[in-house]
Amino acid sequence: MKDFYLSDCPRFENQVIISSFVVITKQVKPKKNGGPYLALTLGDRCGQIEAKMWDNVEDALDAFEPEDFLKVKGLLNRFKNRFQLTVHKLRRLNDSEVDFIDYLPKTEKDIDALWRTLQEFVASFQDIHLQKLVEAFMADREIAAAYRNAPAAKAMHHAYIGGLLDHVVSLIRSCDLISRNYPQVNRDLLLTGAFLHDIGKIHELTYTRSFSYTSRGQLLGHMVIELEMLQAKIAGIAGFPDELKTLLEHLIISHHGQYEFGSPKLPMFPEALMLHYLDDLDSKIESIRAQFEREFDAESSWTSYNSSLGRTLLNTAKFLRKREPAAAAAAAADSQSPGAQAETKPQSGTVANPLVLAQEKI
Repeated sequence: MKDFYLSDCPRFENQVIISSFVVITKQVKPKKNGGPYLALTLGDRCGQIEAKMWDNVEDALDAFEPEDFLKVKGLLNRFKNRFQLTVHKLRRLNDSEVDFIDYLPKTEKDIDALWRTLQEFVASFQDIHLQKLVEAFMADREIAAAYRNAPAAKAMHHAYIGGLLDHVVSLIRSCDLISRNYPQVNRDLLLTGAFLHDIGKIHELTYTRSFSYTSRGQLLGHMVIELEMLQAKIAGIAGFPDELKTLLEHLIISHHGQYEFGSPKLPMFPEALMLHYLDDLDSKIESIRAQFEREFDAESSWTSYNSSLGRTLLNTAKFLRKREPAAAAAAAADSQSPGAQAETKPQSGTVANPLVLAQEKI
């Protein structure tokens, strides 16, 4: 295992570190004097960090590619509230020199427990056709293994091993709760849509070395892949209603909610609209949680700019903690005030505080 992970950054700020990382992105850019520099995104299982190599770049230009593993020596510091690494030296590592588990982030939740929760929701379905459909997916060993391990996205949200399952269970819980407030909503249809809406990610993304797109994923996208998977599974279920199939297809192709976000159709019935908004909410809340975790500044309650949300964000937990010392100081001051001391005047039979008595005599 590695000696240094990106979660250790706060302890090593302004120090030179030596550690290994996987290359997420690699760009060659021009310096102001015309020479090249390397702009990298490096990662391990605890996150990602931006890195720059300014000197001796020519020797490193062709030494590695994205998804390679590097041994890196460099200065760790902070820029605009985010850690960055100035690379002094680097060396490409062979696969035999690394333990892959060190480089891909993974959910801290219990995968088996999440899977059981999913099974419990499916067991509660009233619609036998939808129940058989989801059970057919979950009984498929190849699909189930991938569903339990795949990330939900390359970078935007739930970008870690087990992220797809984590996201779907969270989304299904929200769908179940919200459907109780709207009796006109078909709960089983909504939950089935939640189960299916990102299932194509198991073929769209690759996650053996780092998170990236497969060729099929790049060319088709997860929605098209999901339609193919849905049609294949429905073909094995006798008497599956055509109307349900059409509704499920619409849930899949409309869940991004807007044309500019990749949906060929806008949500056109209540369950589709609800799936879109709850999916969007769950992904945004996870994106915010991950940013709070990445940015280690103990002083500032504000994050750096979040490009996906188009704003900076306030960490309310940090913001409210700043009130605690002031509140404690105010309480201590109140306890020393003459009024407070008069209220705590000792009753007969008790041992008096000489300081309080002296103040009362004055």
